[in-house]
Amino acid sequence: MSAPAIWIILPFIAGVLIIFLLGEKYAAYVGGGISVILSLIALFIPIDTALLLGSVSLKIAPAIEVLGRSFAFSTADGPLLAVIYGLAALWFFGTEASGTANRFVSLGLMIIALLTASIAVEPFLYAALLLEMAAMLVVPLLVPLYQKPGRGVVRFIIYQTLAMPFILFSGWMLAGVEASPGDLGTTIQAGVMLSMGFAFLFAIFPLYNWIPQLMEEASPYSTGFLLWALPTFTVIFALGFLDRYTWLKNTPQISNAILFAGVIMTASSGIFGALQRHLGRILGYAAIAEAGLLLVALGLQSFELVNIVFLILIPRGLELSVWALALSIIKRHAYPLKFSDIQGLARKYPVAVFALLIAHFSMAGFPLLAGFPSRLAVWQELSSQSLAASFWVFLGLFGLLIAAVRTMAAFVMADKEDVKWEWNESWVQTAMLGIGTLGLLILGLFPQVLQPFLTNLPVLFEHLSQ
Repeated sequence: MSAPAIWIILPFIAGVLIIFLLGEKYAAYVGGGISVILSLIALFIPIDTALLLGSVSLKIAPAIEVLGRSFAFSTADGPLLAVIYGLAALWFFGTEASGTANRFVSLGLMIIALLTASIAVEPFLYAALLLEMAAMLVVPLLVPLYQKPGRGVVRFIIYQTLAMPFILFSGWMLAGVEASPGDLGTTIQAGVMLSMGFAFLFAIFPLYNWIPQLMEEASPYSTGFLLWALPTFTVIFALGFLDRYTWLKNTPQISNAILFAGVIMTASSGIFGALQRHLGRILGYAAIAEAGLLLVALGLQSFELVNIVFLILIPRGLELSVWALALSIIKRHAYPLKFSDIQGLARKYPVAVFALLIAHFSMAGFPLLAGFPSRLAVWQELSSQSLAASFWVFLGLFGLLIAAVRTMAAFVMADKEDVKWEWNESWVQTAMLGIGTLGLLILGLFPQVLQPFLTNLPVLFEHLSQ
């Protein structure tokens, strides 16, 4: 069997079957189980390498052709696939605890399959089309049946659709630049087109206004999944783009533009987040700030660029899943999710509140939590390039820290001091939140557990690591 059949076709077909054959009770376990199995296969069975099991030889072929287009994985893709499907398993297992419908698992598997295909397709520019297809599948995930889409959903799909032609045209023009490097006009036009495409994909300031709106309109868990999946694969796509066209990364104007776009995103979203009084909007601005950090990492002039990017990406999936799950549980009791509605909930939902605050502090870069090592690595590299940029990144993260303190104050505030402590979370919710919170603490205290993954991932982008 080929690698694309295992990690693309199989989960896509499983997603289609789940929506028709399984109810809500079993969808989470089946979808999560499939993701765990795919993650373990990627971790322990190398691609394009023969394994002997007794008298049986087992080999996963690296490539497959579909409609004249090649989908290929290499041995170096194994750790990346393991991380992707391992984090996806956390989201799928959490669907029962969050109370989302079974179509979350089915659509989620199909979305992950399409996004995984985007990193395997050749010519790689077709990844833009696959990202667009995945964005379209996100819409039924966010909007319940027979309900009119809100403004956030509409803006999301418009921006994602606008990104596709810019990326495709820029790729076509970059091919011309490679043929005639001295054509300055074509180079400038390609750079502008590429910048516009990734500005829409990354939701660069001020194009991120749909994210806080979406956090108010849609389910926190579904929106959190979107804010994890699409930016993750967009960053991988951007790394592939910079690795293929190395001169883009070596051009100071382009790398500085990437860097300062990330600084503006992180600083502005952190400041806006500190001023919010709605828990969903705060999560949205925190996700924007971390996307800005990823852009800052992409703009660094460092051989450790790839390691820093994945040091941010891996804990990010865990942070968002814990935060979104806790928010979904709290939303059942305090629907608007405003500060005035959540006062005193720390005594009614102690596990959910504790998990939410741990995830929030982690994304703010609080020491001894999962987000701190990556922030420290970014500051260490960024301070040698620009102290002003370091200050604005710090200001953005400090804004998230202020938002975390304000959230904690709202949760513990109560009109009556004699309110008894209760435990309203189910055992499934308690278990999922407990596992996620423990993971955030372990990644903060022992970040070296990520070393086996970070050691091999730079091989995928060898030109960026030289």
